[in-house]
Amino acid sequence: MDFSTYFPVWDKLTPTHQETISQTAFRRSVSKGTILHNGSVSCLGMLLILSGQLRSYIVSDEGREITLYRLFERDVCIFSASCVMQNIQFEVIIEAEKDSEILVLPPHIYKALMEESAPMANFSNQIMASHFSEVMWLIEQIMWKSFDKRLAAFLVEESLLENTDILKITHEKIANHLGTAREVVTRMLRYFQNENLVRLSRGTIEITDKKGLEKLSE
Repeated sequence: MDFSTYFPVWDKLTPTHQETISQTAFRRSVSKGTILHNGSVSCLGMLLILSGQLRSYIVSDEGREITLYRLFERDVCIFSASCVMQNIQFEVIIEAEKDSEILVLPPHIYKALMEESAPMANFSNQIMASHFSEVMWLIEQIMWKSFDKRLAAFLVEESLLENTDILKITHEKIANHLGTAREVVTRMLRYFQNENLVRLSRGTIEITDKKGLEKLSE
């Protein structure tokens, strides 16, 4: 495997550290719906997404989910190695949203590289800062943006990700992404349907006016 193609910091590592990664990192195929990391219960290591799509989310005491961010091909996930990072106080769950192929760097190897390699430590800090920015953006959306705008933005984003205007997604799944109740999603989608923005059927949402949704989400 050509690590330099997938590992942004590869060329800055010493030959010894490159050899360590080459010998210890392993590929893993995961099916859609697989929980890869479950808060403090597990510590998988650093993940590099070779293909597919992962979702990182948290769960409230009442059992309500909210998506923090998603990970796509060539993205790197370090919250799956939270046991390595002493200051991580919240429990993140990482799930495969699609069938995925990932590269796993075991936590003890990742920890040693973080301690020995300044480029790896800097790279990890950059990833952490990026995720922090995404979470802050999410908080701003929840606090200051009305739900109709958030839902419209989600539908547009989902359409772009799936490259289709016919979305095979349940109201409950949308609620899990947006941190709300299924009934709230259903009511808003019915409103969207009355406004001729979408067409609803069982397990499917067809976007009929994408420009209208884009305008609403602004």
